[in-house]
Amino acid sequence: MRNLLIIILLSFAVNPGCKTRQPLIQVISSEYEVDEMVTAADFSGQATWLLGYVNFFQMTRPPHSEWYESGFANYRYDRIVMDEIKKTSREGITIKIVLGTWCPDTRREMPRFMRILDSWEFPQEKITYIGVDNAKQSPVAEYESLNIERVPTFIIYRNNNEAGRIIEVPTTSLEQDMLNILRGNNK
Repeated sequence: MRNLLIIILLSFAVNPGCKTRQPLIQVISSEYEVDEMVTAADFSGQATWLLGYVNFFQMTRPPHSEWYESGFANYRYDRIVMDEIKKTSREGITIKIVLGTWCPDTRREMPRFMRILDSWEFPQEKITYIGVDNAKQSPVAEYESLNIERVPTFIIYRNNNEAGRIIEVPTTSLEQDMLNILRGNNK
């Protein structure tokens, strides 16, 4: 039993988060409770991966609807921060979301981020979704220039210039990190 615990701990030390090329054992931390992970689908299987340009509506259909819909419905954002985001102009803002449907972090953060965008009434046509495999590769021409190391990565642009990124997990919260980027306070 002790040897098994050591092997598991070493696996995490060598392969942190969704940076890895191999699926990891899921760990539920007290800071980021993962409630959508127990599902019938095996998202580590390549048959479930969404690759290349992804249509948002693919998230709302099985097997992805299992994690997307519950994550979206159950996320409770900070209302005060959200009120500040709602005061921010959407003019000139576009967003790229690089995601791995095989990745527990994507399955946790993506629906939450979309809940924030929905509350902000951010237009879907200003969001680009790019799906990657577990080696962080995607058949999208512009993909290499994005320098993606971890997923999900939420890239926020203002007038076609990168304003900031939220990589894998937020620093404070998704909504606070987003507000900081929108205000230019993320440096």
